[in-house]
Amino acid sequence: MIPFEKTLPYDIIMGDVYVHECPYCNSSNVLLPIKPRDIQHAREGKKKLLVFPCCGNKVTILDSDADYLLTDTVLRRS
Repeated sequence: MIPFEKTLPYDIIMGDVYVHECPYCNSSNVLLPIKPRDIQHAREGKKKLLVFPCCGNKVTILDSDADYLLTDTVLRRS
């Protein structure tokens, strides 16, 4: 079972990857410094370091699906 607290919902808009809210500093509509191909690579098993541009915090993307990024860090509380 996928640990929901380690997931981050994302959207792809015109080739850019956004999250609705940064899990660390609560900035809204954060443009992530990754491309949709990086999400596809994560789906294939390649890890990707993600640094949030708003606050500089880091997580490692372990996997992905059409709606969520699975990370190595707890980002949400149930």
